[in-house]
Amino acid sequence: MSDFIFAQEVSSAGNGGGASASANGGAVALGDVNSGGNVGSAIGVGDTMGGGVAVDGGQIANSTNLGVSANGGTAIADASGGSYNVAFVS
Repeated sequence: MSDFIFAQEVSSAGNGGGASASANGGAVALGDVNSGGNVGSAIGVGDTMGGGVAVDGGQIANSTNLGVSANGGTAIADASGGSYNVAFVS
């Protein structure tokens, strides 16, 4: 009976390696925001005679709500090995 020693052969081929992708939103710049005329009460007082005159414009409130988004969308990464990889046996 003969003793045969079989050598182990390993083949390797290039792969695509690692790939990373990001879809960061970045920055958003807003121009002038006009939320109306931003004026208070307009009061006109006519001629007055004798006695004191009191004028009260009341309270003024104005609010502006903004909704701003900087969605980055979709990021795609590809780590394909390509078609020009070299395979070898060691």
